[in-house]
Amino acid sequence: MKLDAELIDRFVYALEIEHGRSTNTRSAYQRDLVRFSTWLEAPTLEGARIPLGEPLSTANMETYRAHLLTDGGLDPRSVERALSAIRTFFAFLREEGLMDHDPMAALATPRLGRKLPDVLSIVDVQKILLAPGSPEPRDLRDRAMFELAYGSGLRVSELVGLPADGLHLDRGFVSVIGKGDKQRLVPFGQEAHRALLTWLGYGRPDWAGRGGKKPSNAVFITDRGKPMTRQGFWKRLKHWALVAGVHRRVTPHTLRHSFATHLLMGGADLRTVQTLLGHADIATTEIYTHIDRSELRRMYDRCHPRAAGVPP
Repeated sequence: MKLDAELIDRFVYALEIEHGRSTNTRSAYQRDLVRFSTWLEAPTLEGARIPLGEPLSTANMETYRAHLLTDGGLDPRSVERALSAIRTFFAFLREEGLMDHDPMAALATPRLGRKLPDVLSIVDVQKILLAPGSPEPRDLRDRAMFELAYGSGLRVSELVGLPADGLHLDRGFVSVIGKGDKQRLVPFGQEAHRALLTWLGYGRPDWAGRGGKKPSNAVFITDRGKPMTRQGFWKRLKHWALVAGVHRRVTPHTLRHSFATHLLMGGADLRTVQTLLGHADIATTEIYTHIDRSELRRMYDRCHPRAAGVPP
């Protein structure tokens, strides 16, 4: 079997047009399929890996999984993600009438423990939010970005790509386009509202005209008048975490994860958090309940007089 580049391109195009997959997802699928195609076409000591005219089998896919774990050097979670891309591709081939069987139907799928996201304590979040305290435009912008990220749980791509007309200060809502080009309205609180008003009134105007003839429409811009980037946001977040004395790993998604976890700790129901985060499947949101339960365990161990010695 041969997976030519044109066939892979057709599949990636279908992911965009029919399924609304993001650019990052499509690129990852394409990389996984190119790697699989290279493995299929590589000669072995016995000759061709798949004899001409023979279909792929479950045994072939088990061999490929082993290859990714050993020669490929991937961890089990990355291997399963790569196989998931191939599984989706095979489904596409069957829909197109180019494959009449599923070589992965009988492939065992191991249960992998879900990696819990990094979450900050409420105290550590407050330290980071308060760290940019000067009236300089950079501090005003950073404070507004962090307050909105934590106050609304936006993805970093949604935050840095937020246009001015997506911000409804009078209503306390932000309108964003999430994954799958789905629009959602998310509320934000008084602290975010105050930080945004200050940034838009006293910080952003100083930088807005520096981007060339046509000023950027982005809410958050750099000192050159250009839209903020995901990398720029991460750099500023790491900087202020260090200044605030938060010696933990902090990523662009950390404030979003903390937003969801703190809502659940405060009594919010799972469906509400799912809607706010823009998750299509509630199973994605359920990971935060594990964090919430672990926090309850720590609270119990710390506060109950008979908790000593109870296994976690």
